[in-house]
Amino acid sequence: MEHHFDIIVIGGGTAGVVAAIQAARAGGKTLLVEKNAIPGGTMTAAGIAFPGLFYAWKKQVIAGIGWELVSEAAAESGMPLPEFEKQNGMENHPAYQVRLNPLVYALCCEEKMSAAGVHILYHAMPAEITPFAGGAAVKLCTREGLAEFYAKRIIDCTGDASAVALAGFEVEHPFPCQPGTFNCRLSGYDPDALDWEALSAAADKAVAAGELCYTDLSWNNRTLTAQFIRSYGDNSNHIFPESSPHSAAGRSALEQSAHRSLLRAYRFLKRQPGMEHLRMELAAFECGVRESAVIKGEYTITGEDYVSGRKFPDALCNAFYPIDLHGEEGVEPLKLNEGSVPQVPLRALIPQKSDFLLAAGRCISSDRTANSALRVQATCMATAQAAAAAAVVSCQLNVPLSQTPAEKVREMLKQHGAILPDGI
Repeated sequence: MEHHFDIIVIGGGTAGVVAAIQAARAGGKTLLVEKNAIPGGTMTAAGIAFPGLFYAWKKQVIAGIGWELVSEAAAESGMPLPEFEKQNGMENHPAYQVRLNPLVYALCCEEKMSAAGVHILYHAMPAEITPFAGGAAVKLCTREGLAEFYAKRIIDCTGDASAVALAGFEVEHPFPCQPGTFNCRLSGYDPDALDWEALSAAADKAVAAGELCYTDLSWNNRTLTAQFIRSYGDNSNHIFPESSPHSAAGRSALEQSAHRSLLRAYRFLKRQPGMEHLRMELAAFECGVRESAVIKGEYTITGEDYVSGRKFPDALCNAFYPIDLHGEEGVEPLKLNEGSVPQVPLRALIPQKSDFLLAAGRCISSDRTANSALRVQATCMATAQAAAAAAVVSCQLNVPLSQTPAEKVREMLKQHGAILPDGI
């Protein structure tokens, strides 16, 4: 494999795939580094295959490469798109998420990357990043051992800001942080035929005996809800981290908590009348993480910026989702101001004092309130395309990232199908 690249994208998840395709399509010699054996990240490894939202107030606000991947993968697997023309503000926003087949999506991602000329390296993670004039050396831990690669620009799409931290830039790890979710697939029962009053009483007894946690079956830590059972295990539990899940130790602890949670849920449900034939199947092989790290960027997007739809002179893309902080008692979405569409500025993608490295996805520079919405996949895709365009333009002009003209980046984004923010 070649070892010299214009762009190295670290992380082949929701953001990384889009960043790699954008960089390669724009003429950058691009390497994608991914720890798993399949791309897609949260969409595939964590099984959260409903990226939203691409539409706001009945009009599309996020398009480009992310929308290309999502819409084509949905068509490929015969899954209809939501009726966006019926969208009424932020009411019932989950109904306007595009549902995908995770495996089909992953395969389409790889096909698109290959067609764009992206070099793909699975089973690899960064071990060391050393800046030099005009770029950085990236030491990767591969199956054969350590190998050194070189790039003019690096894009951190790890979700945990791992590359940013390795390069020596400031990263924040909020803790306590939001709980994760471990997806599974249930079958073998009819929710409408169950005795919910008896189920609730049985759950109360099991919780009192230490055999169950309410959050094994819902997002609520106070009582049994129908969420987990009626959704057949889809995005319906809360796994609370014992320590920050940005590290290997923290993530390992979270995964083990998730496994114990599912086993408790399975054993409890299997004992309940009407669920004797319950089957639990694998839908995800990683616990989905909502919050672990954010970079300290040239600008930090605040909750007020987000809710009000503040306009930025260096805005590169839109975002759209209600404020979505998960906690002990579930989640109470906070709606945006009527008609507002949040924007993401270039400065929020650049770690302070970085000339060669950007971040995209859920670790971009933002406070906890804003980040709870910015972390959603459609926005991660938009920030990834923006980061990749900025990286390529920076290389073409031979200027540091902080001096990259936003108007040149927007020109490239428009050429590649992205929707630019209003008012710039």
